[in-house]
Amino acid sequence: MTRPVIGMCTALEQARWSVWEQPAALLGLGYIKAVQRAGGLAVMLPPDARAAEDPEQILDLIDGLLLAGGADIDPAAYGQQAGPYTIDTVPERDAFEIALARAAIERDMPVLGICRGMQLINVALGGTLLQHLPDLLGHEEHRRVLGSFDGAEHDVLLSEGTLAARASGELVHSTRSHHHQGVDRLGAGLLVSGRSAIDELPEAIEMDGSQPSRPSDRRFVLGVQWHPEADEGSPVVGALVQAAASGAGALVRE
Repeated sequence: MTRPVIGMCTALEQARWSVWEQPAALLGLGYIKAVQRAGGLAVMLPPDARAAEDPEQILDLIDGLLLAGGADIDPAAYGQQAGPYTIDTVPERDAFEIALARAAIERDMPVLGICRGMQLINVALGGTLLQHLPDLLGHEEHRRVLGSFDGAEHDVLLSEGTLAARASGELVHSTRSHHHQGVDRLGAGLLVSGRSAIDELPEAIEMDGSQPSRPSDRRFVLGVQWHPEADEGSPVVGALVQAAASGAGALVRE
């Protein structure tokens, strides 16, 4: 049986391997393993300036799109200037992923955004971000240890009947998070379907099925602020793979 192809956007970072230290397009192995465990074929998509202008060729090759975590989105993408804690942005990655996200949503291709990827979906649809949550919330509970998920667990409360709840398999979902930014103004057609049990910060967004702009009930567009790829027991990435396998992604190849 042909596996659904899941395209996963990569970061651009300075990386070291063997005797080399060079700029690299990379992705945490957890994302790849999560897709493979769920029966998907994982394909890495590095930023591509030509594809940012015309993403259709890439989307013709995949059945689902996964927008991974990583660097802060350049606030210029949502009409703001960078605050003091917004650093190391990669505008070429932003432009590529925003173009892919918009085109995939237009096609009704399944899309899952994780952490930065959730924020990217929001920005792609015209929303804005909170640039540094501790300034607003007064705590560091969403990124307790830099570069680690140790002690990062907290519950997210998901709304009944939503895609987020179906993908997670429960209404109170234990998550692992590592972020200092969050969703502020929602993008067009989105709703908040999950909030942190700590402080009610939006932690899941999806397309609003009551909106007339939604063409069908096939649409799988979900953003989660936590990291399901860091939890082998999480069914969230598997839900994306299942949506891609069940025909929502294959529609683009008919």
